Amino acid sequence: MITKPFRAPSFVRPGSTAGEPAAKKRRISSDAPSRQNSSDRTPSVPIENSAPLPPASLPSSDEQYYSVLWRKYTTKKNKTWDGDGILAVVGGSATLTDSDSGKEMGRSACTRPLLPGSTLSVGGKELEIDGVIKKEDYLSGRVFLNASAAAPAQQPKRTEPGYKPLTAGILQSKRKEPIVIDDDEDVVEHERASDKKRFKMPLLSTTVLPKTNSPLPQPRHDPDQSNALVMKRLTSVPKGKQIVDVVVDPILAKHLRDHQREGVQFLYECVMGMRCEGEGAIMADEMGLGKTLQTIALLWTLMKQNPIYESAPVVGKALIVCPAGLVDNWRREFRKWLGNERISVFVADSKNRRISSFTKGKVYNVMVVGYEMLRVVQADLQRGKIDIVIADEGHRLKTANNKAMQAIQSLNTERRIILSGTPLQNDLGEFFTAIDFVNPGLLGQRAAFKRTFEAPIMRSRQPEASESELEKGEERWKELVSQTSRFMIRRTAEVLSKYLPPKTEHIVFCRPTMAQANAYKNILSSPIFTAALGSTDMALQLINVLKKICNSPALLKSKTDTEDTPSEMLQAVLALIPPNILNSNASSTKLRVLDSLIHRLHTTTDEKIVIVSNYTKTLDMIECLLNALSYTFLRLDGSTPANKRQALVEKFNKTNKSVSFAFLLSAKSGGVGLNLIGASRIVLFDIDWNPATDLQAMARIHRDGQKLPCKVYRFLVQGALDEKIFQRQVMKMSLANAVVDNKASASSFSKDELRDLFRLDERETCQTHDLLQCPCGCKGVPEVKVDPITTTDTDQDDEEDEEDPYPSLKRASDVEMHEQESRIRARRQAKQPKLTLLMEYHHLDTKHVRGAKKAETTGLSEEYVVGEQKVDMDAAALSLDDDVFLEVLKEQDCRVGFVLTKSTS
Repeated sequence: MITKPFRAPSFVRPGSTAGEPAAKKRRISSDAPSRQNSSDRTPSVPIENSAPLPPASLPSSDEQYYSVLWRKYTTKKNKTWDGDGILAVVGGSATLTDSDSGKEMGRSACTRPLLPGSTLSVGGKELEIDGVIKKEDYLSGRVFLNASAAAPAQQPKRTEPGYKPLTAGILQSKRKEPIVIDDDEDVVEHERASDKKRFKMPLLSTTVLPKTNSPLPQPRHDPDQSNALVMKRLTSVPKGKQIVDVVVDPILAKHLRDHQREGVQFLYECVMGMRCEGEGAIMADEMGLGKTLQTIALLWTLMKQNPIYESAPVVGKALIVCPAGLVDNWRREFRKWLGNERISVFVADSKNRRISSFTKGKVYNVMVVGYEMLRVVQADLQRGKIDIVIADEGHRLKTANNKAMQAIQSLNTERRIILSGTPLQNDLGEFFTAIDFVNPGLLGQRAAFKRTFEAPIMRSRQPEASESELEKGEERWKELVSQTSRFMIRRTAEVLSKYLPPKTEHIVFCRPTMAQANAYKNILSSPIFTAALGSTDMALQLINVLKKICNSPALLKSKTDTEDTPSEMLQAVLALIPPNILNSNASSTKLRVLDSLIHRLHTTTDEKIVIVSNYTKTLDMIECLLNALSYTFLRLDGSTPANKRQALVEKFNKTNKSVSFAFLLSAKSGGVGLNLIGASRIVLFDIDWNPATDLQAMARIHRDGQKLPCKVYRFLVQGALDEKIFQRQVMKMSLANAVVDNKASASSFSKDELRDLFRLDERETCQTHDLLQCPCGCKGVPEVKVDPITTTDTDQDDEEDEEDPYPSLKRASDVEMHEQESRIRARRQAKQPKLTLLMEYHHLDTKHVRGAKKAETTGLSEEYVVGEQKVDMDAAALSLDDDVFLEVLKEQDCRVGFVLTKSTS
């Protein structure tokens, strides 16, 4: 019998030994051939240019960055990629980050070179290199932004009222028919490729279509008129339509200043979708630049005109949301600039809640409502159609869970504008909330923003930040500014220098009285202080107690029997302070300085003053002082009815000092939006953690209509909690004028930071000035001019390195530990340029002028001496630029220890 030769079974692969099958080789990708050498695999992404990359685009050997595709390890035959990522190879360590969320996904060692198409495993994920990323793109965070946020839009999102955005599926499909806009039905129709085509009249190749000579579009106002403000033209026009110039009504344009004209144009381009993908904007001009007038000019323009000829106006109904105290101010501004005959404004309040008059009627085009009332009328507003929302003092919308924000978002209005002189207050999280409110999704999700921008920027601001963290943080901040500048406009008060009188700001460091210092030290030496270091709640209570002591120890004691029973901590604190101090405000150093200032002001000038505090009890204390001096005053705080506040403001502005010499103002109730130009001086009696609160209050007098030079006084207790809060304010306002140091509450402090925060510095010198390491002689005029922008600490570091590292050699019992710690802490903080903003001020130690008297001389010029030492009073007067305050400082018993002064004159 003939048989076939033996043949090995098919499941036995060549190369196997002892009849065993060869081990299976893991397949890297579904479309890659099975090869012994994975490096020979064809790259999944074709490389257009195989030539070597230019040196500028190649990362350094120690730092390499790549875009990658990643997936979880799987044994499936057909594999797909799970997502895109960024791979950073630094110092032989590879870190994988998800592109969408910015979340770190894993780390592993990597020492071999990587090219497009290379594969590797990191953190249990399979990766394939897609391309090389420049270092500057990675550091800036640009690679983590989605495509919509990376490049500005070239075309406006919509140009017609009633426009409905197309779905993603429609946008991605290939259309064979153009979009047709129907004005009569006010809808958008479209034809898909798969839909039935419309009938078209057949035309011969020789057919000539008739031409019509249509008249040119005529704008509502003449764009060629002198001083005409013409908006930017659209770059595209719907089929069958024409573009017409949009010109601001001359009745408003003639009142606009140059920066205001620029602001109106900027807002118009934002809400028309010309600057970015969204239709929102943030106007972050500082206080007093006319944000209200610019908004009115924009709304009036949009309500009467459309860049598409013969189309309905862009805006039919506008909603303005603002603090309750500013509702009447908005109504008066509309009446002032447009009159009652041109526009009717509906004000929603407790007496007028018939919202249908605005949403359904044709009489009202603008509605003004307070943030609290908005939640009440939210359901009624949803029944109508709101075309644009203006959020005045929009920094109140701090969190995504804010009820006012949720009410506005429920209106489904795409055009949103935030007006705020201080859009950056405590942290970048609040800033992201504002950005996502006006242009949702433009910077991605909150979690991704926190990882990509907020965390690196905040880490770079820490004293122990490394060089790489500093570089990364600055690049991320620059990229964030670049992205937001497309829809946020910011101008400072410097643009008003040619319109307003000069302003002088004094940071007044008041030396604590003996009673204040003893009360302060008694608390810090008690068990209460030790307990507060281990409890966040007790630390917050202790901060409030020390702030009250800085104003006056008497504020700790309840003055009425109707008040709640003091807490256990407060009862323990009251036992540490003598009763005679608790029963009198005479121990308050700030009140003594205020007494001298208002006495000089009332007796030597005709000027009036505004006094601001964050606490009503402090206002009560100041009110008692004014009553004792028989000085007239008005008061506005949280108990003042909203419908009476503007009447108080107008009375103060229009009367002389015999009727109303002082105006007592609560920073929380009336610190924003009010125009108190009747006064030329303002005192901030206490300080707030948030610098925006103080900046808002300081701007109440330096506004349009002010005729006199303005003087601002900020009172601090030297060496106490006030000064520490001020230092943190400066840190927030410096470094690109951004608020990135999130230390607004005690829960953000470590134990060491809390100890430093509560410590009372009783040295004669000013701690803030010591931290600056300024070489001036503290006589008002710096000996060395320093540029706060270009100043570096290189020279200082070199000199410090050359010094003896041990300040002194003494016996342990002779060492002043507090002084030693202060010097070390000052050196460490001086290396971080957080307080360089104060180099713009003149620094004056009042010991050079306190108790100054005229010397007997036969010359024509006056000479002054302090004791037996001659002083240069002219230099001090020149730096202060305030004769009234200089006389206060010259008093023998003056409690002011140090002054920082900055003047625009």
